[in-house]
Amino acid sequence: MVRINFTTAEGEKVAADGSAGESLLTVAQVAGMPLEGTCEGQMACSTCHVVVAPDWFGNLKPATEDEEDMLDLAAGVQGTSRLACQILLDETLDGLEVAIPAHVHNVQR
Repeated sequence: MVRINFTTAEGEKVAADGSAGESLLTVAQVAGMPLEGTCEGQMACSTCHVVVAPDWFGNLKPATEDEEDMLDLAAGVQGTSRLACQILLDETLDGLEVAIPAHVHNVQR
């Protein structure tokens, strides 16, 4: 199991467990986070934008140029922003801290 610590836009802390190889987007959606993931992880949208805690950002594999291009379309991007669909969990990410940006609105709810 890989523990993920989410902080909602309202400041609520939510812990969730995922499995190695699973995407952060999947774990977030199961945990009730408002990440739409419209493209179902195909990196064709930016509706799964999250902000990774600075202390954890260096543990992630670097974003691809395509991911950077998609992040350019997201509102409220910060220096540690990533697309949750592009973060695959492994044991080195146990305890990962991510925040849900304030502008996120899941129209599927």
